[in-house]
Amino acid sequence: MDERVTRVELTEAAEDLVRTLTDRHGPLMFHQSGGCCDGSAPMCYPRGEFRVGAVDVLLGRVAGDVPFWMSADQYAYWRHTHLTIDVVPGRGSGFSLEAPEGVRFLVRSRVFTDEEWARVEAEPPLPTGAEDG
Repeated sequence: MDERVTRVELTEAAEDLVRTLTDRHGPLMFHQSGGCCDGSAPMCYPRGEFRVGAVDVLLGRVAGDVPFWMSADQYAYWRHTHLTIDVVPGRGSGFSLEAPEGVRFLVRSRVFTDEEWARVEAEPPLPTGAEDG
């Protein structure tokens, strides 16, 4: 079977920041909850310090082996989109590791092309926290 359609990736600046944060904090993970305001921003945590829910969806791995999780409710809205995680100046709120750096992670999205969507539809379901947490 062909490789899965890539659902999430990092810009070069975001990947550089993830490398820096990994050097400081060890293995990392992302989670995007879909809450209001900053709750809908991707949050970066030391791996294991955020408990993934059983219905959270693993969109993929970025920067090598950094898992990117999304809440099931948010995934229901965004399942038809490709996400690019960028980094921009400013501080979000919350406990995301990049906050002390004076920057925040930001999602940029685009709708899958018809070809990508046909491939997505043919793929098995994405792993959930119940299977891969």
